Amino acid sequence: MQEIIQQIGALLLGSVPTSLLFIVLVVAYQFLVQKPLTATLKERRARTEGAVEDAHNAIGRAEARAAEYAARLRQARAEIYRAREQRIKQWTAERDAALDAARKAAGLRVGQAKAELETEAAHARQAIQGSVAELAGQVVRAVLPLAAGGSR
Repeated sequence: MQEIIQQIGALLLGSVPTSLLFIVLVVAYQFLVQKPLTATLKERRARTEGAVEDAHNAIGRAEARAAEYAARLRQARAEIYRAREQRIKQWTAERDAALDAARKAAGLRVGQAKAELETEAAHARQAIQGSVAELAGQVVRAVLPLAAGGSR
């Protein structure tokens, strides 16, 4: 058993420089590789998160602009619709006024034509009344001579 303990002691004594070298390598790895790598990864993650955050902000601004443009477009359409309705009302009023004027003018012409017809009818009646006696005399003369000539 003594021999085994001596062999273990010899192995441990031989493994001390290897253990020390391993510890030095681990510490060197920590300082030379892992620390700069971790710092670079942190910086990269921060930049990526910043870029993502900037992208989200840009998307938010774009959506706000799109909403603003849509609101302006709705407002412009409403304004155009109001102007169109106003023009249609104005045209309708003008048309109605023109129709009323035409109706009044036509009514006046019809009234004048009726008055002229009444006047002409009155003149024609007077002319007929004035010539009734003469026509009656002509008829009597035309009929009586025939009757007188036929009885002879």
